[in-house]
Amino acid sequence: MLFQRRNRPSRIERFRVAVWPRNSWARSTRYFGKRVLRLTATPHAIAIGFAAGAFASCTPLVGFHFLTAFVFAYIVRGNMIAAALGTSIGNPLTFPFIWASTFKIGQWILHGRAPKADPHQVHQRFQEGLFEKSLDSLWPMLKPMLIGGVPLGLVVGTISYIIVYKSVEVYQRKRRQTLADRGKAPYSSGASTVEDEGSG
Repeated sequence: MLFQRRNRPSRIERFRVAVWPRNSWARSTRYFGKRVLRLTATPHAIAIGFAAGAFASCTPLVGFHFLTAFVFAYIVRGNMIAAALGTSIGNPLTFPFIWASTFKIGQWILHGRAPKADPHQVHQRFQEGLFEKSLDSLWPMLKPMLIGGVPLGLVVGTISYIIVYKSVEVYQRKRRQTLADRGKAPYSSGASTVEDEGSG
């Protein structure tokens, strides 16, 4: 196949690239930003879809963030591709802080107090619970994280919606203006040529 890699990457390499991009995080962020801006949909559909993905990434449903984002996007009639891109809010750099925050918020809602929680310790404990595949051992952490993920997801989703909506609106307006200017250029050039010929 044309443009196919000569040596196919192994599963470990594909997993590493999915977790840690080959390029810098700044470059990857710019890439995702351009993907969002160039989607073909209304600013609201794109923004609410991205917000659905951002909300899903604040839940501890690791491995189901895409599915959760698609369900939320379908309910609010958001763009599905934007929802998938919105899950990038949750990544190896942000997960420790997201999970620690959801754990503390959930504990505060359930017990009226928010214990001190180091993000990296919560991240490690949660990952260990996932690999043990025992719901009994994981539930004491999973329950407050599920509850705490709702208010945090609403905040993150709302902020994401506002930023994405404004960005897409400005981008689409400039693009329409650029296309309109290009459409007028040949007509103006042709009109001036006709006038020149008539005057001659």
